Amino acid sequence: MWTFEKNAQKRGYAIVAGIDEVGRGPLAGPVVSAAVVLGDDFPVTGITDSKQVSSKQRDNLYNQIYQHAQAISLGMVSHEIIDQINILQAARLSMLYAVEKLQNPPEFLLIDGIYQIDSPIPQEIIKKGDQRSISIASASIIAKVTRDRMMIKYALEYPEYGFEQHKGYGTKKHRDAIKKHGICPIHRKTFKGCLEYA
Repeated sequence: MWTFEKNAQKRGYAIVAGIDEVGRGPLAGPVVSAAVVLGDDFPVTGITDSKQVSSKQRDNLYNQIYQHAQAISLGMVSHEIIDQINILQAARLSMLYAVEKLQNPPEFLLIDGIYQIDSPIPQEIIKKGDQRSISIASASIIAKVTRDRMMIKYALEYPEYGFEQHKGYGTKKHRDAIKKHGICPIHRKTFKGCLEYA
């Protein structure tokens, strides 16, 4: 899990940030990215792709990452902007925002996925990076927990949709709620499942 970080350091990059996003698939809510910089003495174990650990494990790892990481920042793009520029561009933009918010500018970026972001900072794109890079996996957990907690708060505002359960993803319960109630202000109007109710 440290291979990509170590390789970047061998090439002379001292500050290496891992970047990941969550929330490309849901019908509602923002897309959220995190940027995480870890030191060589980072002691936390058990970190992997946020989708492969339980909610309780994610919360525990989230707290440990915040306690021990050198730097963490978040980037978010709202459902309104997603509708304006499409989800792929919104996801890339949220990752850029996360990078730009780091207090100490990173020298190298490790990015999960297959697309670069519009940053002059040197970057490496890693398929399934959240399973292969410790800093990307950490960013995955930070972004996932952050977005899930946002959706739980939205559930209090829009209780008829069950956001606390599915976090905005297009489950049958969610789609049935849209059919019954129409869309609410945080739904992505351009997404299939919302279009006919927009």
